[in-house]
Amino acid sequence: MKQQSGGTKINVKDLDLFYGDKQALYKVALDIHEKEVTALIGPSGCGKSTFLRSLNRMNDLIDGVKITGDIMIDNENIYETNDVIKLRTKVGMVFQKPNLFPMSIYDNVAYGPRMQGIKSKKELNEIVEESLRGAAIWDEVKDRLKTSALGLSGGQQQRVCIARAIAMKPEIILMDEPTSALDPISTLKVEELIANMKKDYTIVIVTHNMQQAARVSDKTAFFLNGEIIEYDETNNIFSMPKDQRTEDYVTGRFG
Repeated sequence: MKQQSGGTKINVKDLDLFYGDKQALYKVALDIHEKEVTALIGPSGCGKSTFLRSLNRMNDLIDGVKITGDIMIDNENIYETNDVIKLRTKVGMVFQKPNLFPMSIYDNVAYGPRMQGIKSKKELNEIVEESLRGAAIWDEVKDRLKTSALGLSGGQQQRVCIARAIAMKPEIILMDEPTSALDPISTLKVEELIANMKKDYTIVIVTHNMQQAARVSDKTAFFLNGEIIEYDETNNIFSMPKDQRTEDYVTGRFG
């Protein structure tokens, strides 16, 4: 059932990242392929989310962060561009907890396109419907678009967050533990959605859940103490890891 994926979408070389004097990432190197799901696994505090946030320069918002090395997206170094807004349009993000605005479902999804200058009601209606359909939640909310998004369940809110990301027409979607605050049924819906979305998007997901990584991803990178210990096809990471530390982690001996 593997989708045909393309070439390298994101190429990371020699990435070091410091928070002040504390080094959080060490010489991270990784090729992430187009229209695949890449999972980042590892114990808490090992650098997964820090690395994820480097891919759309979210770490720029933190004082004292210093980054060396290269992150190329479509052969352009994202740390050499001045247009961070354009970068974050291309590289969308979904956070651990649903972070909807205190406004209607419709206005949440239309927010980004409006910020980009789209005023046409017809065009906004089309974007909102298409994005909610893309996030597999249209049928659940189509009759309540004008009601507060905060009245939805946690799982529904997270799918509206995904719709909000889709509305910006990104090419890459970063997900930072998108199901950790959700119940098992909502988690399954989001996982099904991720599997479906990779036809159109390159997805990078941080997860603590080994089973989730095994279920949704094509490739998996195992992080430990700010380094990538092993990166391979997901099946290989879970069934035939090359490094003892990877095996210890995926079999639950630590972490």
